[in-house]
Amino acid sequence: MKKTIVLLGYMGCGKSRVGEALSQCIDIPYVDLDSFIEQQENLSIKSIFEGKGELFFRKIERQYLEQLLTQKEPIILSLGGGTPCYYNSMDYIVNSKALSFYLKAHIATLKDRLLLEKNKRPLISHLQTEEELTEFIGKHLFERLPFYGKATHTVAVDTGSPEVLAQKIKNLI
Repeated sequence: MKKTIVLLGYMGCGKSRVGEALSQCIDIPYVDLDSFIEQQENLSIKSIFEGKGELFFRKIERQYLEQLLTQKEPIILSLGGGTPCYYNSMDYIVNSKALSFYLKAHIATLKDRLLLEKNKRPLISHLQTEEELTEFIGKHLFERLPFYGKATHTVAVDTGSPEVLAQKIKNLI
């Protein structure tokens, strides 16, 4: 029986790319929660943050998470980096019938990846230097680890293509 699979971890860890590769590998549809929210709200995540604030975003994020996790057909769902940390969402995921995978990356890996797309990410677009970004990531990871650590499985993602990482996850299912 196929189950819904939830991919979680810090921004830049590869949830979207691994989710797409896993979808191809095990033939379950892939849904990116942030993209789903953008479609439903007809606004970009950045616009929601800027216009309505992070708390509004976190509230609707939880509502859409529940909607996706309660549908009958299994999906591969990648979450935003902060999704598990608000409104008891990680406990909700754990108590659902989904398998969850924490895609764990080191701070240096995340910094290198996020430097390339800093302007597309509302939470880090204001940071000026690599040092500020590294400190920000380290602080966030420290705060979020108790949530991420509740995942069913942890997969190291510092090395390996999305396809290789998808195969690792397939082997754990």
